[in-house]
Amino acid sequence: MSEAKLNLFSFSGKIRTLHLTWFAFFLSFMVWFNHAPLLAAIQETFSLSKQEVKALLIVNVALTIPARIIIGMLVDKYGPRLIFSGLLFISSIICFFFAMADSYQMLLATRFALGFVGAGFVIGIRMIGEWFPARQVGVAEGIYGGWGNFGSAASAMLLPSLALMYGGENGWRYAIATTGAVALLYSFVYFKLARNTPKGSTYFKPKKTGAMEVTSKGDFFFYLLMNIPMYAALAVLAWKLGPANLNIIGAVPTDSIYLGLLALYVYQTSQVWRINKHVFSEEVAEIHRYKFKQVAILDLAYFVTFGSELAVVSMLPLFFKDTFDLSLVQAGLLASGFAFMNLVARPFGGLFSDKFGRKKMLSILITGLAVGYLILGQITSGWPVFLAVIATMACSFFVQAGEGAVFAIVPLVKRRMTGQVAGMAGAYGNVGAVTFLTVFSFVSPQVFFMVIAGAALVALIAVQFLDEPKGHTAEVMEDGTVQMIEVS
Repeated sequence: MSEAKLNLFSFSGKIRTLHLTWFAFFLSFMVWFNHAPLLAAIQETFSLSKQEVKALLIVNVALTIPARIIIGMLVDKYGPRLIFSGLLFISSIICFFFAMADSYQMLLATRFALGFVGAGFVIGIRMIGEWFPARQVGVAEGIYGGWGNFGSAASAMLLPSLALMYGGENGWRYAIATTGAVALLYSFVYFKLARNTPKGSTYFKPKKTGAMEVTSKGDFFFYLLMNIPMYAALAVLAWKLGPANLNIIGAVPTDSIYLGLLALYVYQTSQVWRINKHVFSEEVAEIHRYKFKQVAILDLAYFVTFGSELAVVSMLPLFFKDTFDLSLVQAGLLASGFAFMNLVARPFGGLFSDKFGRKKMLSILITGLAVGYLILGQITSGWPVFLAVIATMACSFFVQAGEGAVFAIVPLVKRRMTGQVAGMAGAYGNVGAVTFLTVFSFVSPQVFFMVIAGAALVALIAVQFLDEPKGHTAEVMEDGTVQMIEVS
């Protein structure tokens, strides 16, 4: 196979690893969103109010923010093979408990715990980065992300029919348990067949675990600053569940969550200090240095790309229904085009990044995203429906190609910390979703789209400060020898 092309019909070497890993990610997303298409049946079984249904949707994404940071650290330390297998195994057990829930409290608790499976995405980023060279890593990560991300759409398409096939009032339970059973079986398949690196390659690990390494004093404080929005997003989720909003949890638990988040931030700061205090007393050797601004800019880019995707997918069916007076089924089908784009847009974003330059393509795609949302902000009931769908699909292409372009750069920042870089960028995607959905709860859909366009312009400015990956990055092997890894 030539280096210029990927033979996706192969099932050997790096292509086998790609197929094994995107399918693991596909299953993790299928389990993460297996409740969404069955909410009507779940609501009927438990006689849930609209607020209780909203709370289920909120807790499903809450744990994913810290989970992506934690999983990023674990995958760098223990390797993607063990961590992906373990994540699928544990998530399948939680999935069974959700399917067997006999109270709303159990539904809420198990759905909250299943937020952890949303971190599966981070694991494969490191795995694909290990197996593919720099000139192919963008398209490979794009295929991994795009095809795996389709798991949520597969849940929406397959599970209602599966529940009907099982039949009866417990059909939804069997449908959800089926996704858990498939994930359980595949956890063993992945552990048996996957390998962390190609034969003869070294799996580089961080020197210390507990926080990301930085290589200068300025980057130390920059890192602490970039951690704050993740805790703020979790505080917003607590506020939405608290007495001031949905009133699912009381004032005392809400205040306890706020204090807990503050304590966690202080603890994380102590870990950042433990790992990086040496930068204040000695200069880091040139060979180990990298610029944290690379991580921060990718975080912001993913905030507006994946963050806006999650938010828009949540509101688009209702937007189409209300704007064009459609049935729920019609609106759902038209809105699903936004998620369908993942199959091609993410791989193309990675491919363009490999061929035409990382920074240039990310700039172009975020510009297209901003224009796309500006156009969506103009949609009214006077528009022909087909034109609104075309505008949505075009915007979606730039959103998801932008996601592919972000993760075409992530594995090139610093090899031994790829999991942590991916984890932080991934967490920022969820922070974006929380931010945009919170804005949506206060404004009209048109203003909501314009706010995303404004955020995209801020990210576009930030991307202009990104350094194009060039030459090689260095990693030191256990015996002290230096290995140079190509990044361009």
